[in-house]
Amino acid sequence: MDLRQLEYFVAVAEEGTFTRAAARVHVVQSAVSAAIKTLERELGATLLDRNSKRVLLTDAGEALLPKAQAVLDAATEARDAVAQVEGGLKGTVRLGTLTAMTLIDLPALLGEFHRRHPGVLVRTSAATSGSQGLVEQLLDRRLDLAFVSLPGEVPAGIVLDELAHSTMDLVVPEGHPLAANEEVPIGALAGMDFIDSPVGYGNRAVADRAFAQAAVPRRVTLEMADIVTGVDFVRHGLGVALLPHYILGTATGVTTLKVTGADLRWPLGLARPADRTPTAAARALIAVVHEIVRRDRRRTPA
Repeated sequence: MDLRQLEYFVAVAEEGTFTRAAARVHVVQSAVSAAIKTLERELGATLLDRNSKRVLLTDAGEALLPKAQAVLDAATEARDAVAQVEGGLKGTVRLGTLTAMTLIDLPALLGEFHRRHPGVLVRTSAATSGSQGLVEQLLDRRLDLAFVSLPGEVPAGIVLDELAHSTMDLVVPEGHPLAANEEVPIGALAGMDFIDSPVGYGNRAVADRAFAQAAVPRRVTLEMADIVTGVDFVRHGLGVALLPHYILGTATGVTTLKVTGADLRWPLGLARPADRTPTAAARALIAVVHEIVRRDRRRTPA
């Protein structure tokens, strides 16, 4: 048994297919398959059920997985310790991001991190199913860190550091009956056609929770994956939307109103798995994130 075999086994277990596992560890699929077959012969047990469309773990595989993950984590910590003694932090951090990250200047943040730690590769991937999808990838060990919006209770198995927040405002098209107002009570929004993100996105969770707490029914007639396009949908008369204030900017053709009687605070945080210690590279990135956020907060006028 060697680290390479365990790495390939963990990759298949976490990715669910040999194809994605091979891409993750940057080798051909046949090499992954051969290494796991060798591991199974050495252990005298079948680790994977290869008869389904998605590769599943056998009972023996389920027993091995947490032990293999712990061994790989320990090996990473050992390499990090040596690298720091030798004068340079190295490694890879898998970072998940939201599609609308302008509340934090992510390119500037990653640029600063790269200048300080050029030996660390940060592999970023944007959310395809909102914050909930990023949480699932953290729990499945496919990500090390993720910027997420998780209003309410933090999911089990996740450590969350809140970084910033924005208020969600109501956006209506020009000429809408509410457009002459500066604010509107949430109860007055019953029966309107809403444009919103799919379930699983942080801004959708904020809105759904606010309407549920106010006992006001809400109808979502159009879902959008990219929150930034919400203003365009509203402008063209397809409905109204609750959008974070920071993306509205100088939007034209729409009117923005404050909603009263509701908690529409949209949070942004940095999440990580609770069941494993972050690597030295991940800890360094966490430190830079907090430093940059604190610095930008001091620069923002009250």
